[in-house]
Amino acid sequence: MLHSAAHGALHLSVLIRRDLIWFCSEVESSTVTTRIVSQIKTKGALGVGFTFFGTSFLFITSHFTSGDGKVSERLLDYSKTIQGLALPKNVPDTCSYRSDAADVTTRFDGVFWFGDFNFRLSGGRVSVEAILRQDPGARVPALLQLDQLAREMQRGSIFKGFQEADIHFLPSYKFDIGKDSYDTSSKQRTPSYTDRVLYRSRHRGDICPLTYSSCPGVKTSDHRPVYGLFRVKVRPGRDNIPLAAGKFDRELYLIGIKRRISKEMQRQQALKTQHASAICTVS
Repeated sequence: MLHSAAHGALHLSVLIRRDLIWFCSEVESSTVTTRIVSQIKTKGALGVGFTFFGTSFLFITSHFTSGDGKVSERLLDYSKTIQGLALPKNVPDTCSYRSDAADVTTRFDGVFWFGDFNFRLSGGRVSVEAILRQDPGARVPALLQLDQLAREMQRGSIFKGFQEADIHFLPSYKFDIGKDSYDTSSKQRTPSYTDRVLYRSRHRGDICPLTYSSCPGVKTSDHRPVYGLFRVKVRPGRDNIPLAAGKFDRELYLIGIKRRISKEMQRQQALKTQHASAICTVS
């Protein structure tokens, strides 16, 4: 673990291969709260930025306003986030002349923004369920025609310059916990693609999506987890980047070592048991 940060209910961790930590800059983080209604912050954003060799990265996780019709509130959450995340701080911008003081996403080479954006499918529960009963090959394209986020991105009102890999999975929200059925409560919430992974590259073609899908087998939440895998071009480093000098979460590293030792001991014990003689025991 290179770095971890939290903001209320939001958590973000950055993990990296151990021998590559020497080529990372200091890791910086910033937060934005978009709605304060209790001591536990449930709506807002958390950003983590650093430079790896000569490429700067920004990772943002956020939770936008919920509700089928609250599109304008979600657009406002987005605006507050790009203006409020104060990054980078001490790490130099790798291409400052292309940066915008009013938009944090323009100040990094590669940006990955993910979370519960809470954009819904328009048309209501009945029409969405009718589409879900269609032929599997036609369901997803028909559902995406109703997607609020795709519509707002086409209008240019949100996530300017961002892209999203093609969606081939069913809506990740809202399920009965532990079941495959969409919300059967009295609220009958409309199934939607609330959980998304978006990306933006300062240099065209530097980020290539490889996999974008959900985890239908994980049923511990009313959301199904969504994940993305990307190939990213990394540019040569510069001598003006303040390196982190190999700093990482040492406590978690030690816990990992102990777990690996424990698993190896269990494996060795299992092998001994497997090859034990039924006639005699040699100790």
